[in-house]
Amino acid sequence: MSEFATSAAPADVVRRQYLASAAGDLEALRATLALDVEWTEMAGFPLAGTYRTPDGVTANVMEQLGKDWTGWTAHDDTYVVDGENVVVLARYTARNNATGKAIDVRVAHHFVVRGGLIVRFEQFVDTALVRDAMAD
Repeated sequence: MSEFATSAAPADVVRRQYLASAAGDLEALRATLALDVEWTEMAGFPLAGTYRTPDGVTANVMEQLGKDWTGWTAHDDTYVVDGENVVVLARYTARNNATGKAIDVRVAHHFVVRGGLIVRFEQFVDTALVRDAMAD
């Protein structure tokens, strides 16, 4: 097993979360989340709200995105790390199943990582672009 796979460094934990999400590996994604995680999808986003527990996050966010979108992926490209805080600049790409419209939207994510697990997540995204892709 590689050092990356077990590293508790905040950026490594967050990167494992993105890789698991992109691979559709919800078990590996849940393994990056603290039992008392608070995961907040931005107001105005289709799945807006705060979700708790690893199962709550994957059931209410990742599984729902998988139902509504084809190929939903968060492409992480820039990491800014300050202690337990990790801010990631990324891009969402996907195609909406109902409308067939594609998105390519910039996004920022703020993670707090403690003890090798994500304890808090907050999403920042242009929700209007996501909603436009969902509207006829």
